[in-house]
Amino acid sequence: MALTVGGCTLALVFITTWLLIQANIDVCPKGNVIAKPSHVISLGSAVNISCSLKNNASANKLILEREGIQIASGRGSFISAQVTHLPLGKTLFVCKLVSAHRAEIWPVCGVVISVGVVPEQPQNLSCEQTGERGTVACTWSRGRDTYLYTLQFNGPKNLTCQKQCRKDCPEWLDLGINLPSEYSESTFTAKVTATNSLGNTSSLLSTFTFSDIVKPLPPWNMRINFLNASSSRCTLQWEDEGWVLLNRLRYRPKSSSFWNMVNVTTARGKHDLLDLKPFTEYEFQISSKLHYKGSWSEWSESLRIQTPEAEPTGILDIWYMKQHVDYNRQQISVFWKNLSVSEARGQILYYQVTLQEVTGRKIILQNITGYTSWTWVIPRTGTWTAAVSAANSRGSSLPTYIKIMDLCSTGSLAPREVFANSEGMDDIVVAWRPPRKATFAIQEYVVEWKSFHPEASMQPPLNWLRVPSYNVSALVSENIKPYICYEICVHVLSEGGRGCSCVQGSSKNKEPRSGPHINTITEESGSAFVFWNHIPIQNQMGCILHYKIYWKERDSKSQPELCEIPYKPSQNSFSINKLHTRVTYILWMTALTAAGESPQGNVIEFRLQGKATWKAFVVSSICTAIVIVGIFSTQYFRQKVFVLLSALRPQWCSREIPDPANSTWAKKYPIVEEKMQLPWDWIQVALCAPEEPEPLVINEVLQMTPIFQHSQCTKWPERRPDMQGHFTSKEDIAYSSSSLQPSRALTAETRQLYKVLGSRGHDSKPENPASPLMVLPVDYLPNHEGYLPSNIEELPPQEAPLTDPLEELEPQHISLSIFASHSLHPLTSCGEKLTLDQLKMGCDSLLH
Repeated sequence: MALTVGGCTLALVFITTWLLIQANIDVCPKGNVIAKPSHVISLGSAVNISCSLKNNASANKLILEREGIQIASGRGSFISAQVTHLPLGKTLFVCKLVSAHRAEIWPVCGVVISVGVVPEQPQNLSCEQTGERGTVACTWSRGRDTYLYTLQFNGPKNLTCQKQCRKDCPEWLDLGINLPSEYSESTFTAKVTATNSLGNTSSLLSTFTFSDIVKPLPPWNMRINFLNASSSRCTLQWEDEGWVLLNRLRYRPKSSSFWNMVNVTTARGKHDLLDLKPFTEYEFQISSKLHYKGSWSEWSESLRIQTPEAEPTGILDIWYMKQHVDYNRQQISVFWKNLSVSEARGQILYYQVTLQEVTGRKIILQNITGYTSWTWVIPRTGTWTAAVSAANSRGSSLPTYIKIMDLCSTGSLAPREVFANSEGMDDIVVAWRPPRKATFAIQEYVVEWKSFHPEASMQPPLNWLRVPSYNVSALVSENIKPYICYEICVHVLSEGGRGCSCVQGSSKNKEPRSGPHINTITEESGSAFVFWNHIPIQNQMGCILHYKIYWKERDSKSQPELCEIPYKPSQNSFSINKLHTRVTYILWMTALTAAGESPQGNVIEFRLQGKATWKAFVVSSICTAIVIVGIFSTQYFRQKVFVLLSALRPQWCSREIPDPANSTWAKKYPIVEEKMQLPWDWIQVALCAPEEPEPLVINEVLQMTPIFQHSQCTKWPERRPDMQGHFTSKEDIAYSSSSLQPSRALTAETRQLYKVLGSRGHDSKPENPASPLMVLPVDYLPNHEGYLPSNIEELPPQEAPLTDPLEELEPQHISLSIFASHSLHPLTSCGEKLTLDQLKMGCDSLLH
């Protein structure tokens, strides 16, 4: 029975009281506490507790307490109370005396009530001896705890054994006796009695035989031997006790939870097994029994061993994929799935892959690989088949053949209305409708899926599932992860060709973690082209359905405009033609899955400049050319342009004076013409004269004698900027009157030539014959401003220059050249002959 104590003080009082009672010491001199019917009661019974004083002290007050809690009180020398529902164990009751003024409290006496139960009858008594040398031990069902148990065991030949234990008895109570084999035909009895202060009870008498009591030890030293390295035939051996008659064997593959059971008689520690699977790890256990009657021993320790390999069985499940390389080559990738353990029947060492062209040249390509895929680049011509077989240390499986055809070549075989729905975290349900018009019977469907990596450089793993032709749905669960987008294709296989339809799907979706990143925005044909980067795979959180492009004017408070773009993995740009020119916009993008829209991506500014198109440029150019041609068709305007170009022509674009007699100009355009037409070619002459011809030596016909002659060589006069367009020497120039007569001897043609060369005014037009021409003496040498006298150094410095009446009528020349004029080098040649290669004359001398 359990002991219940309110605290350490209560336990100390109880122990002290009990010791005093045992020593016959009067521990209650003031009074007594009595419990009726007894201080030991059964559970649920009531007990009456009374307290009385030995001396009559009616003026005092008595208090009865239960474990420190008051349960009754009264004045006088006697008090009592009835108590029920006491718990199992011991409970302390104390009586106390209180003085009249409550100044003092004295304990009177106390009593301990023990609550227990009547012992229950022990059940299921059994006894057992383990092994030949073991001892007999018995066990039973106890029920509620009892203070004392007594076990009694009887057998033949006055065999008697008895053993007691208190409520803390072990599960098995060992009697300490051994039953030898000479008692093999004997019968034994056993009984157990439970006792406490409330009573006692005994179990039913149990009867045992020797076989019932004695249980063999488990077998030991187990081992297995495979005959000739065969996995289907092996011998299992073990050791057990000599008196064992029966054995039972159980075994199972490691991956299974069900045992295979085999019973054997008189095995003598040996048994043959014939149905083991190759290359499979098994677990073996054995149990023994003395006789058909009796109990089995415990199972032995497990023996785990793997059976030897065998030649693979079954065929591989293979699939393929075709990709275009160029106009005469294609890439073939062949995939296959691993054999199951039961089909491989060993460690697969390699796969034999063969690609054969069955028509034409009969090309055969073979390879050995340890992977589950292989890729070739082959010609696009011919009919090809692929075959794959698996090999282990004992042999190879039968090859699996598949015909290489275009998987989506026949549009009439494409399945209709293919869709994919999420079915939990790791599953996708794919459903479709059969082709509407299939000319050949459908053999089967192949559902193919792979992770969708638009930016991945490596080919993602390919998975596939074969579906019978009568099914139009499949549960995709292999290698499926949540928040990953997969490209799922349903292929139709028939003798007439292949057809396919594809869709995207994922097992679970979330809003994308980020939006697309805009790289650049360019302007083309008045539209804005937006270029972006796709969202990284880890941020897509499922299948992207759409992209959205938002834009609005910078610093605008209005809602942005948007454009929704269906998602395509190959598309990374889009044209927006709704933007106004010379307005600054801000643009950003978002992405949408079935779960919602992503946060916005980066924000970028853009301004449409509005450049003119090439059509407008061509039209304006054509109009300008027409106007220019129309203007230059007018003679007056051509002359004005000619004069302007002549004035703007740089002086470095000049040449030496050509021989007037041999010049092409003099021959082609006679000076004596009444009206001179200004040709278009003169514009080119004004810009830059052609190369000068070879110098021509001219003999002087007329001799003009100067008044002063100090040297036979002439020198160019210095210029004086007193008049625009004319430069005179610093010395006066005079000629003898005798020289006038020879000057008249000049021929008219010669004089006309010099007249033209001497005319410098802008108003002297070729078409005006009445305009005066200045006649210069023969000794005048030409320069870029006209003819100068050859004896300029001999003229007296103080004389005024001779004035020609015609010269006064000559209009003044105004030079518009933007380049500074440079003096010509002095003429240094002497003698009768004067060559024009010694004279320098600019292009403007002829033009003016």
